[in-house]
Amino acid sequence: MDIDTVRTTASEEAAGRRREQRGWYFYDWACSVYSTSVLTVFLGPYLTSVAERAADADGYVHPLGIPVRAGSFFPYAVSLSVVVAVLVMPLVGAAADRSGRKKPLLGAAAYTGAAATTAMFFLGGDRYLLGGALLIVANAAQSVAMMLYNSYLPQIAPPEERDAVSSRGWAFGYAAGSLVLVADLVLYLAHDSFGVSESAAVRICLASAGLWWGGFTLVPLLRLRDRPSAARTADSGTPRTVPGLRQLAATVRDMRRHPLTLAFLLAYLVYNDGIQTVISQASVYGSQELGLGQSTLIGAVLLVQVLAVAGALGMGRLARAYGAKRTILGSLAAWTLTLGAGYFLPAGAPVGFFLLAAAIGLVLGGSQALSRSLFSHLVPPGKEAEYFSAYEMSDRGMSWLGPLLFGVTYQLTGSYRDAIISLVVFFVVGFALLARVPVRRAIGDAGNPVPERI
Repeated sequence: MDIDTVRTTASEEAAGRRREQRGWYFYDWACSVYSTSVLTVFLGPYLTSVAERAADADGYVHPLGIPVRAGSFFPYAVSLSVVVAVLVMPLVGAAADRSGRKKPLLGAAAYTGAAATTAMFFLGGDRYLLGGALLIVANAAQSVAMMLYNSYLPQIAPPEERDAVSSRGWAFGYAAGSLVLVADLVLYLAHDSFGVSESAAVRICLASAGLWWGGFTLVPLLRLRDRPSAARTADSGTPRTVPGLRQLAATVRDMRRHPLTLAFLLAYLVYNDGIQTVISQASVYGSQELGLGQSTLIGAVLLVQVLAVAGALGMGRLARAYGAKRTILGSLAAWTLTLGAGYFLPAGAPVGFFLLAAAIGLVLGGSQALSRSLFSHLVPPGKEAEYFSAYEMSDRGMSWLGPLLFGVTYQLTGSYRDAIISLVVFFVVGFALLARVPVRRAIGDAGNPVPERI
């Protein structure tokens, strides 16, 4: 083969890779609106108000006969959705590994979540059980879809591109969240002008997030490629017919041969739980403890989204200069300080809440994007799908603890301030665990080339 042919082939491969990367970004564009408009802004306060309407004289609802304070129903539902996701993910991950057909599974999970989110339009009156059920389905489906989506990263980006590609994906997501939140804010603030009630405006915002999610999911489904299954060729000794839970057990046994990769997963499991809980409970804290209105909360989350675009891209550049590990550690210190400041925010003071939102926005996307790209270096060649299944299991596997701690703390103390400050433990412990991981040695032990800066 002559040199011109080699150059042409390399150019075509690079063009194909860039096309897949652009399609990959669009799944963040599609699903991040659910995380922003539904989980972070509207559903927490709205579902809490629905539960309060259904509560008894003591302020409790009774799902399945269990007494639950109305203010704790939303975080408990988030926790239960994570448990469901943890039970489903190994089955879907094993199917993806055996068949090599991740794209149909990604589509099925995405459209299940989008349909459940769209159905939130019917959440009205005192239908708190319907809201909880739809939340559980949508949140679990999003977790499964994200597992499959993340596993594409090592396949579409070589090591030197992964920090940038991962950061751009998060930036796309936050850009979409900003755009849709602007439309949500217009509808919510001017709902009378549009001839709809405040409750109807919220339900339209919830349903439109589901339609957005489903519509833009078409882009990655058209551009991403399925590849031969790594599970068919990897020497894990696991037959193709092994059920999902046994597949997960086999993956975990294989990962024991890479203890430094497991050490990173443990650190990520802890600090990401804190991040996810802050995302899902911030609007409840703002509305219930600080007494802020829905328009203020939407504006604050919009600020988070706008600054998160710059933060994700900026932290990607910091990673090139200082390494991903150091940059993540710096972000965890910033998270700790931010929560501490949030505890002391006075009620009815939107300026302080906006400053808090700005601090969160600057570190939010980069923390998650760099964690994803750093883990991609710790995956042994040929085991990308298996290990990213375990990564998402680590992501979701303990993410029920944060909302549970938040809900239990509020149930015991009746104070959302105590509930929010309790989350500091996740960032402090996560920082300590990550600081102990020798990532350069971990990458070498996994059989991958060690980047100049990591």
